[in-house]
Amino acid sequence: MKVIFMGTPDFAVGTLEALIEAGHEITLVVSQPDKPKGRGHELIPTPVKAVALAHGLPVYQPAKLRGEQAEEKLRSTEADVIVVAAFGQLIPKSILEMKQYGCVNVHGSLLPKYRGAAPIQWAVIDGEAESGITIMQMDEGLDTGDMLLKAAVPLEPKETGGSLFKKLSALGASLCVEALAKLEEGSLTSQKQGDSPTAYAKQLTKDMGELDWTRPAAELERLIRGLNPWPSAYTRLTGKLLKIWDGDVCVEEQTQRACGEIVRVSKDAVYVACGQGVLKINELQLQGKKRMDTAAFLRGYEIKEGMFLG
Repeated sequence: MKVIFMGTPDFAVGTLEALIEAGHEITLVVSQPDKPKGRGHELIPTPVKAVALAHGLPVYQPAKLRGEQAEEKLRSTEADVIVVAAFGQLIPKSILEMKQYGCVNVHGSLLPKYRGAAPIQWAVIDGEAESGITIMQMDEGLDTGDMLLKAAVPLEPKETGGSLFKKLSALGASLCVEALAKLEEGSLTSQKQGDSPTAYAKQLTKDMGELDWTRPAAELERLIRGLNPWPSAYTRLTGKLLKIWDGDVCVEEQTQRACGEIVRVSKDAVYVACGQGVLKINELQLQGKKRMDTAAFLRGYEIKEGMFLG
């Protein structure tokens, strides 16, 4: 098939590469505009743009899709279908209906669960037993289109937002190739979504990572995993930012100590009182220092029972 591919971040790269490998003709790659990065504010190409250029594919980066210029560019580009994976802009109806097979989206959840911008991380934060990929026929709603193909993956006990991201990126790539083959042969049966049983998977922000020690230890442990590697969970120790990268819930351990108080320090862990239960901190990173396991941290920094985090 002739394909216009729309995507921006790392999540979309695998799908673009899989479509190329499967023999589809990518007639245009559409990605978000490059953003400045670092002290020199040098414009850095999006991950999808970088891969497209490496394959010698034409790239188009409109500031917005709504408007005659973008619509004319896409209309004049020959394609049977538009494949969208984490593009980052709402797509107007005129573009959704432009090509023979419309716009097909690779979404990182088992729809209708977790419509929205950050479905992968929220599945971890909420303690879901599984997640997956849905290939969806896009409509004007926010991830509300008919479902074409789905595949699930179980979440591991120590699943992080980053590890699930990698799994679903790979799964989305293979499932998209399968969906296009079935779409072309007419063997796909679409399915309506119905109402979503979960909250909208809103975009992640840095302030979401601040640990509220009045919450149950189990919730905090999932938050730490879900926000790993970005934006990361954090607290404060003697006024300095302290990122928490890994923890365990001590189910058997209960305490009447104040929330955020360090109740115990062993040679390789710090134990913190929560609103319910105790959180054992296994890996952390003090402001200005490298990420390290708690055992290594304690060899160079003194933490005592009775101190407070937060």
